Amino acid sequence: MLARLLLLFILIPTIELILLIEIGQLIGTLPTIALIIFTGILGAFLARRQGVQVLTRIRAEFQTGQLPADPIFDGAIILVAGAFLMTPGILTDTLGFLCLIPATRRAIKKAVWSRMEGAVRNGQIFTVAYRGGGYQDRSEDVIIIDQDDYTSA
Repeated sequence: MLARLLLLFILIPTIELILLIEIGQLIGTLPTIALIIFTGILGAFLARRQGVQVLTRIRAEFQTGQLPADPIFDGAIILVAGAFLMTPGILTDTLGFLCLIPATRRAIKKAVWSRMEGAVRNGQIFTVAYRGGGYQDRSEDVIIIDQDDYTSA
């Protein structure tokens, strides 16, 4: 986990800085700054637009009595895309725009879903089902989950 955090907070900004310097030398400082501002504004617009569409899909599925798992997943990916696009940089902007493309988003959902299923099968993630009904304070309904019982240190 520490290695992933180091990658996230050291390597990615370093790559972004290198890319911005190279692009700045290629096209100039002001055009590079304009590119950063433009992609941020365009990304915010696209993420907001697609986010509103996802909220409409979620509302429609709730009205038909369906669980809107797919639109919620889309919404989460769009939210991540928005965060990437608001972060100055070429690499994060590219990742953000890729998350906004429906075909790419489907591939991302499939990969994440597959990884989650594998984690459930391996016992890294577990599920708890709620059987519904009214609230009744009975000791047999209380489930205590101790994370230490499920992690291998």
